[in-house]
Amino acid sequence: MQHSVAFGIICLQILFCGACLAGYLEQKYPASVVEDTTLDMVGLTRKYHYPLEAHYVTTQDKYILCVFRLPRPKARPVFLMHGLLDSSITWLLSGPWSALGYYLYDLGYDVWMGNARGNFYSRNHTYYNANVDRSFWRFSWHEIGMYDLPAMIDYILHETGFVKLAYFGHSQGTTSFFVMTSMRPEYNEKITLMSALAPVAYMKNLEAPLMFLLRNFIAISGNAIYEFLPRTDLWRACFRSKMTEDTCFDYVYQIVGRDPKMWNATMAPVYVAHLPSGCNLKQVKHYIQLVDSGRFCQYDYGSAENQKRYNSTKPKEYPLKKITVPVALYYTYNDNLSSYKDVKQLAKELPNVVENCLYPNKRWNHMAIIWSAEARELAHNHMVEVMRKYEPPINQTV
Repeated sequence: MQHSVAFGIICLQILFCGACLAGYLEQKYPASVVEDTTLDMVGLTRKYHYPLEAHYVTTQDKYILCVFRLPRPKARPVFLMHGLLDSSITWLLSGPWSALGYYLYDLGYDVWMGNARGNFYSRNHTYYNANVDRSFWRFSWHEIGMYDLPAMIDYILHETGFVKLAYFGHSQGTTSFFVMTSMRPEYNEKITLMSALAPVAYMKNLEAPLMFLLRNFIAISGNAIYEFLPRTDLWRACFRSKMTEDTCFDYVYQIVGRDPKMWNATMAPVYVAHLPSGCNLKQVKHYIQLVDSGRFCQYDYGSAENQKRYNSTKPKEYPLKKITVPVALYYTYNDNLSSYKDVKQLAKELPNVVENCLYPNKRWNHMAIIWSAEARELAHNHMVEVMRKYEPPINQTV
């Protein structure tokens, strides 16, 4: 679950609210890094001379999702799906020298990057306005798995003419995939390999130090808040001074796992500027239910409503045995949001795990597989090698 950088920032927004004192950010960090904090997907790819297309996909329940593409027509399609409070830009933030999205494109793949409903890039609906209609926000990651992923996958296969694609998911991008392939098992046949980065399903052993703050926030907010941590400029409060910067990073480490060397510290403002990117608070509540129950199951609406929806007083578990697609698991010891103990349980439940990679680096955390300065050398190269083993001949994929 990627509460990631976002939840720590909620405390900073309270402590350091107000206009950022100019100077510290610009004095400490290179001008190119400061520039990247202001750029969106279009701006970043233009700056680094990569092609980009924006596609819009309508789901069965009428959400309009933005899917970005680094286009290589006729090349094998690869689909990347972000985690909670994140967006498609996470696959590019580390730059052409490190980011997985650019790397896959440079290797000759047709790279597609999805955006879940409710984040910065997917705030549209055929009928509802995300800014004023609460009906827009009646979803969890269950609906992302049931509707968003199938719609985007079908669109990509239709546009490219391929019958299968490779899938990379991070955190919630793995949870929603497990929802899709267990509840809509026909989608197993549309994926060559699922690469699960920091996978989240079972959460019994979660050890997030700030969980109590999150629980209190949800309890206090009641039903008054539905959109959670949309993108704002308040991240600048982290860079008013060395003290505020250290405080911000301390919260980050408490959420994702402490490892000051995990990322290229020079790029820290870029990560914080683009994350959080917003979600529905119900997504967070659903994850907390998994922590409390120790089960990987649908949303718990309470006994009475559960009886109506599930014909049971308890929410139904996702049938993991129906996930027949080959799955590669990549996870770490120092992850406060995806315990390696829970991933090992998941590995026992999934019927077709073809790679079970627990990284030996004891300090790698929840974001290391994506953002670490060493990620390409220590993680991405091997992921691509595994992915290629499951690629059928090109004439069998179109």
